[in-house]
Amino acid sequence: MITRAIIATVFALSVSTAALAADPARTGETAKGPALTNAQGMTLYTFDKDSDGKSVCNGPCAANWPPFAADADAQASGSYTVVIRDDGSRQWAYQGRPLYTWAKDAKPGDITGDGVLNGAWRIAQP
Repeated sequence: MITRAIIATVFALSVSTAALAADPARTGETAKGPALTNAQGMTLYTFDKDSDGKSVCNGPCAANWPPFAADADAQASGSYTVVIRDDGSRQWAYQGRPLYTWAKDAKPGDITGDGVLNGAWRIAQP
């Protein structure tokens, strides 16, 4: 009987901890309204050339548009999923769209990457 109570308590605690897990991105304000940001408040972007769940921004592209990295143990939650990049690293995606920062944004709230490459880069909006 005690064993069942312990198992039930451990299960309840693990479920509630998972429910409290924070989203990998935050929401910040920009001149164009709310945008997803990383923990440092830097704007996150999506790339129109990515296909659902697949990043095509590699090499020099990824130097300018650093992927929003996911830890090795990161798990999908809600609207967030994890995609595996060509180099094997992991990247967060929102609603299936891989997320990136822009190397030329200097401070939180900057959106200088919005519209780059004939509009292919866009602010990730919640």
